[in-house]
Amino acid sequence: MTLETELITTIFNGLSFTLEERKLLTRSFEKLHLPKHSLLLKAGEAVYEQYYVAEGCLRTYYIAPDGKEHTVQFAITDWWISDYTAFFNSSNALMHIECIQDATLYKISKNDMEQLYHHMPKLESYFRKKMERAFASFQKRIIANLSQTASERYLNFINTYPNIEQNVKNYHIASYLGITTQSLSRIRKELVQG
Repeated sequence: MTLETELITTIFNGLSFTLEERKLLTRSFEKLHLPKHSLLLKAGEAVYEQYYVAEGCLRTYYIAPDGKEHTVQFAITDWWISDYTAFFNSSNALMHIECIQDATLYKISKNDMEQLYHHMPKLESYFRKKMERAFASFQKRIIANLSQTASERYLNFINTYPNIEQNVKNYHIASYLGITTQSLSRIRKELVQG
């Protein structure tokens, strides 16, 4: 399968493109294969790209001044990932992005995205809708962290990321939920017994 076909059937499934638009898409994206445990991005680096996850699982995490890791996001198949604060503000990354499974990604730069928007307004609408859903998801997560019990947050997590637990370390999940690994074990035990 060519890169052009992969882009159109994988990322932009449902959209139609002219031959010229297909060529522009192909020139704008780069396919990457990254092994498990590799870092896609380190805090402090300039952020010029965002990534579409075709296969695999990644996590975005922040390291607090006390050295504690806080998992902010997991990205699974058909999700986009970057340090968006840095990406949209043309600043350096605040977070790290780690592959927690072997991953196949499609990379696009901010400049290339702007060119695509100019030549294909339908893509601006496509990405706007993706960002709207992502923003709503982050707001739901913030509200959940403020108002739900750890058990409720865990149940939301497994509904949002089905089948992820066998591929993610317990401390990553606990970090995402804002709890200890011991609390995560207790919650799982209570749910099994429950």
